[in-house]
Order: sequence, then C-alpha cells, then structure tokens
Amino acid sequence: MQPDSLLTQAELDFIQSMQHNPRLNVRDSTRSLLVNGGIHVQDLLTRLAAHEQVTIQAQFKNQQMNFPLHLVEDEFHALHLELGAPSIYEEGPRIRPWRLTLPEPAPLETEKGALTALWAHEISFKGVLLEQRKSGKFPKQFAAWFNPAGIAPISMRGRLERVTEKGLGAYRLSQHNKEDSERLRQYILQQHQRVHPALHR
Repeated sequence: MQPDSLLTQAELDFIQSMQHNPRLNVRDSTRSLLVNGGIHVQDLLTRLAAHEQVTIQAQFKNQQMNFPLHLVEDEFHALHLELGAPSIYEEGPRIRPWRLTLPEPAPLETEKGALTALWAHEISFKGVLLEQRKSGKFPKQFAAWFNPAGIAPISMRGRLERVTEKGLGAYRLSQHNKEDSERLRQYILQQHQRVHPALHR
C-alpha cells in the first residue's frame, strides 16, 4: 500500500468481505414492494400514496384483507412503497372486521401496568368486546393498555357503542395513535395466521 493510504489492507479486506456477504446484500422482502408497470404507474402510485390512502385488496373465501401502501424515505432519501399490516374483514350477512376471540379474557392495564376492571374477550382492529368486573355501568369511554404476551403493550382508546345480550360492552376503537394502530394490526395478523394457517402458507 502507498504510505498516504487512508485504509490499511486489513480494513480494505473487511470492507470487501462485507460487500460480498450474501446475507447483507439481500433486501428485506417483507418490507419492500417492487412495482412493475412502467414509470407512469409508479409515478401515479407514488403521488397517490403521498396524498391519499392507497390499499391492495386480497380475497380468500369469506376473508378479505386490505393492505395499506405507505410511502417511506430511506437513509439515502430514496422513496419506496411499503405494505403495512392489513385490515382483515370477514364476510357474512354484512362485511365486518375479523374478530379474534381470546382464549382467556385479558385484563386491560393502566399506563403503569396496574390491572383495570375491564377485561377483553374479543378484539379487532376497529373494536373490542369488554367485560366489566366491578359493579356499575360501563364507562362511556376508556383509555387503557392491551398487553398480549410476547409484544409491548398497545395503547387503546374506545367509545361505548352498545351492551351485548351477553352483558359485554362493545367499544369502537379510535385511531388516536398511528403507531399503536399499526402494532394492533400486526398483532391481529399474527393471530389470524395462527387461527387460519392455510391462508398464510
């Protein structure tokens, strides 16, 4: 090497080995979406995703999934379209969000982790069925944390829509926090994969 070289031979060898490492040169296919369809289609999708909500819809028997497309900027300031976690619906007399019935009711928690009197029985990305384990009426609104095993707690806010025949409070969730809404959709998707493995092969 020349005396005025910035890098030693060992450093050059390390950089070259990094460039040729096949695991480091593979794109994360779960987060990126390659759009083939010409420059006009890409421009149109990019403009729409920047200003409007764009989704891709998939249909499986009586299940429907709507995947949102997000426009994201990488560290090199290049724009990419990425798929977000889907909104999952089921068809019946009317289309409604797919509900996960929890194996056991799960208590909602305060921000500090204390249990509340509200216990979740069913949950979807738009609503939750709650049991109240104290006397009195259901609160008209609630703000609490859903803490499923294996992931960080998810903040939830809901407004009471009705009380069911089984005495559970049906709450509509508000989309107050985009990050928590996305994490709830991810959780619902993971549970949907567990309940319907044939759809996710």
